[in-house]
Amino acid sequence: QLRLVESGGGLVQPGGSLRLSCVVTGYSLDYYAIGWARQAPGKEREGVSCINSGGIMTAYADSVKGRFTISRDLSKNTVYLQMNRLKPEDTGVYYCLAECSTATLRTEGIDYWGQGTQVTVSS
Repeated sequence: QLRLVESGGGLVQPGGSLRLSCVVTGYSLDYYAIGWARQAPGKEREGVSCINSGGIMTAYADSVKGRFTISRDLSKNTVYLQMNRLKPEDTGVYYCLAECSTATLRTEGIDYWGQGTQVTVSS
């Protein structure tokens, strides 16, 4: 059974940075494309980023492109989301998920979700 556990959320001022971590257990990262989605209050969940099982292809939502970077560490079976130049509109609960799609960043039909970590961007 694949299990995803996120950490790293918190309160940060606009323009600041955070790094989210998603520890994957049950399977190696080589088997699954792992991604991130977020949900702001009153809004639908949206795909943010995805890294494929080979670790070569990545994808980002237009709203975070150039500010967020997804990466992974096979030795720790962990996927990271480095978030820079954060904006108030980045506020929400961030979820780790599998399997994501680098083509669509879909959030429907996802089999595995983490419990989520809160990110709040506010002065």
